[in-house]
Amino acid sequence: QVQLVESGGGLVQAGGSLRLSCAASGRTFSNIAAGWFRQAPGSDREFVGSISWTSSTTYYGDPVKGRFTISRDNAKNMVYLQMNNLKPEDTAVYYCGARKNGLASTRRNEYTYWGQGTQVTVSL
Repeated sequence: QVQLVESGGGLVQAGGSLRLSCAASGRTFSNIAAGWFRQAPGSDREFVGSISWTSSTTYYGDPVKGRFTISRDNAKNMVYLQMNNLKPEDTAVYYCGARKNGLASTRRNEYTYWGQGTQVTVSL
């Protein structure tokens, strides 16, 4: 079992930056891939980025490529999402997901564990 807790969300002006963190706990965090997804009101949960267990592979959704960076620190059981040049359309609840298979994935249904989410609001 893996428990995930996101933090770092908040209100920021367009063009600003935020760093989201995802803290994982549980005795089976090894060989776990991680991903970030987001969900705006009235929309489906959208893929943002994912990272493999070894950090050798990362994927990004088209809307965030070149602006967001996903990383992890396995020694600390942490996954991060650095978000730069934020836009109002980035406003959403951001969720951290964990996948038992250590390979990164863009598919929401391949993630077994989810956090509660953290709100990101980008104003003009």
